[in-house]
Parts: sequence; structure tokens; C-alpha cells
Amino acid sequence: MNANPSRQRPAEGDESAPLLSRTARDLPPGRHQFHKERLMAQIQDMREHEERTGAASSGVRTRRLRLPRPAITLPALAVAVAAAIVGGTALNGGGSGGGGLATGPALTTDLGTASPDGASRLLDRVSLAAASGEARPEVGPGQFVYIESRTADTFVQTVDDKSSLASHPLHTRQVWHSADRTEGWLIDPAVNDGPEGETLSLPDEQGNTPVPNLNGPSYDYLTQLTTDPDQLLAKIYEETEGMGNSPDQQAFSTIGDLLGESYPPAPLYSALFKAAAKIPGVVVVDDAVDAAGRDGIAVARLDETSGAREEWIFDRKTHVFLGERDVQVEPVTKYGVEIAPGTVNHTSAIITRAIVDGIRQTPSA
Repeated sequence: MNANPSRQRPAEGDESAPLLSRTARDLPPGRHQFHKERLMAQIQDMREHEERTGAASSGVRTRRLRLPRPAITLPALAVAVAAAIVGGTALNGGGSGGGGLATGPALTTDLGTASPDGASRLLDRVSLAAASGEARPEVGPGQFVYIESRTADTFVQTVDDKSSLASHPLHTRQVWHSADRTEGWLIDPAVNDGPEGETLSLPDEQGNTPVPNLNGPSYDYLTQLTTDPDQLLAKIYEETEGMGNSPDQQAFSTIGDLLGESYPPAPLYSALFKAAAKIPGVVVVDDAVDAAGRDGIAVARLDETSGAREEWIFDRKTHVFLGERDVQVEPVTKYGVEIAPGTVNHTSAIITRAIVDGIRQTPSA
């Protein structure tokens, strides 16, 4: 019997759907899905084995193309990982978890030219701009970090055993977090069941309160990190050992996560770019466009395992961070579907990053 055609679910299946927690749904889309590469790999292998043996069920399924973030050992986050993997969103209206977002063709882009020359110089300029830019206010008692972004992902969609690439339209995502990350709210039509969004406050539905860490940081946690670039990079390598497809790629991705949906204090923000300049394999991409359509220049690194290039996009003149994207550079086949070079697996643009006085409050209010 076919699955409900209005429901999107990732390739890993929905056997653990009852575990889905609000904390798990807080994980950033695509790249920003933390803590789960090891668990994802295991479940993906199981699913692919089922497909090869004809055991996979028919109906509508979607499989995101981006390599997710690594799993960590905390039991509470392991539950969140499993929940994030099995959580579904709606297709073409109706169903659970997708806010009625329709699907369209795969996202694509022209591949900019990548060169190792100038990567360190560009990151030095970016670091200087971060240090000399507008002062970042501290998050006070009762205040919240508010981040608004534009985002979208490409995924493999399977309808009645026929798979093809699809995507949701670019949409607005809004997230609020208290300084200790125990209170929060998320509004994302690709995740939430309704337009009002849902709480991210802890403990979650299983009674778990994850401890902040590099791959799931609170503002308070970030204020405690060293701002010495060498020591910071050493800490990143140490705490992410065994995660990702390679130590260097994982370090680059971890810094990228901190640039997105978090709020690093100004000294740390500047230090992150200096640390990234020390990672082998970092290149400059001469032309990159973020999810808001803003043209810029990117610092990037190719994941040689996945064939995808992670790009951090900056304004050409001010060197302000605009957003990031994950672009397929080398052709691969996943779930029987060819992913051609130029496919945008994930894209996200930061529109607003601010401190507000209340949950669900926006700067304009």
C-alpha cells in the first residue's frame, strides 16, 4: 500500500517518528542539521540495502542531498538526531510538518571558478571587517538572539518508486534563542505544522536538556570560547575528532555552522575567520550568489567524499558575511538519481541578526 502522498519523509524512513522532538526541529535546514552524520550514514546504508532488496515501501519519499552534521555521544542529542532524521514535511499542501510548501525543480547555479590563491588574504580582510564593524551588543537577561534567513534545499523525491530531484521554494525562517538556549521559538514553513511556529524551549518532549557545544552552541557557551585562532582551531579539531568525512572538512563545516544560526561575540566572530584561514584546502570562489540573490565572493572548501563544495558568501566591498550554500561540483548518483554539477543542495542567506527583548519579537517591533 502506498504511503500518504502528501507527506514528505527522508530516505531514512519513519520508524522512529514518535521520537520527533521540538528540539530536533531546531536543527538548521541542510547544513545546519547538526549532530547526525554517523547515525545518518548507518540508517542510510540500511535504507539503501532495503531498496536494493526491494524492501523499501512505495509512495512519496524525499531524501536531502546535503551531508548532515555528525552525531555526538550525548543520549539526549542521539534522540534529537533520530528525530531529525525521521521528521517529515508536507508536499503540495496537507500532511504533517511541511506548512503546505509546494515542490519545484532542483535548485541550480553556475559554478564559480575556485582558486587557492588569495583565500588567506580574503579571510584576513573578512576578519578585519568583523573586528572593526558595528559593535555586537551582549545578550542581557531576558533577551533573545533573533535570526531571520532565507533558505531552501534540493532533495530526492520518490513518487510511486520513481525518483527525481525537487526542492521547496525559497522561504523565510525565523528563530529565537535565549542566551542559555533553554528558551526559544522557530517559525519555518518547511518544518512547522502551522504558521505560528513552535516552541524550542527546554527540556524537550523527552525531558532532555542538551548541553551546549560547538555543534549546538548557546550564546553563553560562545562567550567562553578562546579567541586565539590557533587554540580555537585546535579545540575544534579535538572536539570534532572522528566526525564528518575528514578532519579538515569537519573543522570548516563547524566554523560555517557558527557563522550561520548563532551569535558569536565580536572577538570570537573575528577569530573564527582567522582560524578558518589555517585549514588546508580552503579556496576562493570568484562568484557566488546567496539565497537572497545577493552577488558576492566566497570562501569555500570541497568535500572530496561527497563532491560538494561548501561556500561562505561575503559582500565584495564590505566583506560582510551574507550567507552560505552547498553546491555539487562533481557528479554523483544518490538513490538512483544523478546529481549534476551546479545543483544547489542547500542555500541560506542571513537577513537579520539582532537582540530582541522578547520571544517572537522582531527588531521592527
